[in-house]
Amino acid sequence: MPIRKKIAIATAWTAISLSMGHIAHAAPKVESAPAALTGEFVYKYLIGEIAGQRGQFDLASALFLDLAKTSQDSRLAERAARTAAMGNVGRTAIDAANLWSQLDPGSTEAHQALTQMLVNTGNLNEAKPHLKHLLANEEGRANGFMFLNTLLSRQQNKPAVLALVQELARDYPHLPEAHFAIAHAAWNAGNIDLALNELHQASTLRPGWEMAALMQGQVLLGKSPAQAVDFYRGFLSEHAEANEVRLALARILASQQQFDAAKDEFIKLIAASNGNPEIMVVVGLLSLQANELPDAEKYFKEALEKGLKDKGQAYIYLGQIAEKKQNDAEALQWYDKVAPGEVRYVDAQLGVANVIARRDGIDAAIQSLENLSDLTDAQRATVIHAQANVLTQAKRYQEAYTRLEGAINTLPNSPDLIYDFAMAAERVDKVDVMERELRKLIKIQPEFAQAYNALGYSLADRNTRLNEAKTLIEKAHALSPDDHYIMDSMGWVYYRLGNLDKALEYLNRAYTKQSDPEIAAHLGEVLWKKGRRNEAVKTWEAALSAFPENEVLISTNKKFNR
Repeated sequence: MPIRKKIAIATAWTAISLSMGHIAHAAPKVESAPAALTGEFVYKYLIGEIAGQRGQFDLASALFLDLAKTSQDSRLAERAARTAAMGNVGRTAIDAANLWSQLDPGSTEAHQALTQMLVNTGNLNEAKPHLKHLLANEEGRANGFMFLNTLLSRQQNKPAVLALVQELARDYPHLPEAHFAIAHAAWNAGNIDLALNELHQASTLRPGWEMAALMQGQVLLGKSPAQAVDFYRGFLSEHAEANEVRLALARILASQQQFDAAKDEFIKLIAASNGNPEIMVVVGLLSLQANELPDAEKYFKEALEKGLKDKGQAYIYLGQIAEKKQNDAEALQWYDKVAPGEVRYVDAQLGVANVIARRDGIDAAIQSLENLSDLTDAQRATVIHAQANVLTQAKRYQEAYTRLEGAINTLPNSPDLIYDFAMAAERVDKVDVMERELRKLIKIQPEFAQAYNALGYSLADRNTRLNEAKTLIEKAHALSPDDHYIMDSMGWVYYRLGNLDKALEYLNRAYTKQSDPEIAAHLGEVLWKKGRRNEAVKTWEAALSAFPENEVLISTNKKFNR
């Protein structure tokens, strides 16, 4: 049996029992053997006990199951099922649970155990009658339907899961949870219209049901963020106390960079939560994002007064605010409140180094970080990243490269450092090193989207191996579809391939998400090539006014004799 399924069986009862209102124990019960036993029976029973104590669960469960079949004793069948589940002995666990449910047909726990085991091994048809049996219990029916999709979440055949849930729900048309379960299964199966229809029925049966509203907003978000926002706002206009919906709305608004609107919703949540300090921190961050420094400072300080658990986080933000106010002395006071050994100590010291760099120079800042001691490998990697970043910003590219080269030799399995080193190699024209390191990174961390993007973009920018570049960037885009830098790379590789329409599509999307100077340079170049030169010039000029020293923008303007 595959490991994935074996692990699932071991946790069978706890999950489903909680959903149905029963708690099943993972460990076998210690019971005395049945009376009037033969010598052979006692011998097998004792061998099973000893095997179980030694962790030989396959032998123990097989012996208990054999004894249960012989004696037709439901207690031994239960014991066999529990022991097999403890040892992840899949087939024995299912056989024992099946016998247990036959010998004690009134046992809800037996049906729960067998159902979970059958589901986790993909036997949906065999599990169906047991699911029906469990849902027939009126007391646990609503919870049962709410748990169905969690129970079935590992199944790869989503349409089959949907069909099963629809069949199970057919007898309960007036139960909101039944419609919710269908909606969830339909959403997973990609049937958005059915999901929305079932959620509408659930909400009709239970007006103001926040959980159904939350899910409806999530479904709509996949279609259009604006539709999700409109739905949540409509729901809140009738149910202003629905704080989970308000939180979901605030998060969508923040993700869409509608920071003022998001801040308004979070402020309402602060009032509803009697001054929740964690929410105050979020409002402080939104204020900081909008450069509303007095508001940001106020919310961070109030969060501290309200007993914020992660005080270091607030201290660092307050230090950053002081820096923005050009009050370095105050900034250092806030950073110094984060003591050595605390989780955010290194982050605070990075803030200190930033002040030192501005006041005493880059070398003094780098040395201040060099003096930090007793750091974990992760903290050392963070410090080296910061040092290299400072050197890069000062255009001391070779020094940054040398520092990172030494770091990856002492911290060889740090993906972020490998990525930094690859980027540093490109800046000193060591393209072969860059490519080698990025391929190494892709091998050790296949989900690292930026590694694919960086390698693909480098190939596209050098106008070489364009088909491979496109494949790499497509992989990055699949891993991180909303990343504007990856959208920019997609546009650039399509430009190199001569597909100007596709290039323009991706570059427009990237520039809409983030007004980045390099994206502006690329967008303008594509517009120029398409003959839309006035638009290209306007794009470049707007970007140059905001980023007058950006090298890519400047070189692009020179390239087109501007």
